[in-house]
Amino acid sequence: MRNILLSAALCAALVTTVQAQTPPTGPMRDVDPQNILIIDTNKGRIVAELSPAVAPRTVERIKTLTRQGLYDNRTFFRVIDDFMAQTGDPEDTGRGGSALPDLAGEFSFRRGAELPFATVQSARGATGFIGALPVLSQPAAQMAITADGKVKAEGLFCKGILGMARAGDPDSANSQFYLMREKAESLNGKYAVFGRVLSGLEVVRSSKTGEPVPAPQDTMTKVRILADIPAGERPTIKVQDTNSAEFAAYVAQQRTAKGARFDICDLDIVATVQ
Repeated sequence: MRNILLSAALCAALVTTVQAQTPPTGPMRDVDPQNILIIDTNKGRIVAELSPAVAPRTVERIKTLTRQGLYDNRTFFRVIDDFMAQTGDPEDTGRGGSALPDLAGEFSFRRGAELPFATVQSARGATGFIGALPVLSQPAAQMAITADGKVKAEGLFCKGILGMARAGDPDSANSQFYLMREKAESLNGKYAVFGRVLSGLEVVRSSKTGEPVPAPQDTMTKVRILADIPAGERPTIKVQDTNSAEFAAYVAQQRTAKGARFDICDLDIVATVQ
């Protein structure tokens, strides 16, 4: 079974929910319509931004299967409160996958100086944002001594993150994925992070729970790439610029307010969908 290898009891023990104040809007950036996933469900719409810089093969797989229609009418068959909602199985059981070969695990990536990185903390390497995606990275100073001029980095499993499900084999991800209802540090570096929910986290959190979810299960009725939606129907999406001075001020305010409890996963990113 292609499931996240973590029990519900252990998830509850590992997850801590911390409410953050809504950040000031500040400058907003445009999104790449080729890397926005629009997930319409029976509970409402979820808008997520894909991150090919972090997991290129995984993002390409998600886009391919979306365009094939594989994700239309797929259910959330495994949902754990305060953890995640799993979907993307053609069998809606957790045992299936697409006709495409399994993917090699993309649990980390190489970050170069050309990739904008908004630093949040530097105590354990460096945490920060690449776009809206929270990331843990080796310090930028190490770029000067690596053969490729880059450092190792990995996406962090905060609330709203999209991660690729797999079986015990690290290279067994195929079509199934999950959306994080809360953070889960135990998954960091073990599963591929490939995007983040920009809008609709409340929809993710409203999914009916169960392992498996009893019938009737909540459903992704239609999944599309923003670029494929006709212009007249396409929503306009803008996202807060995490490299802005306004966002840096919000981070500083949260760090002061929370002290030792401060965590990058507590930080919210503003997005508008019109």
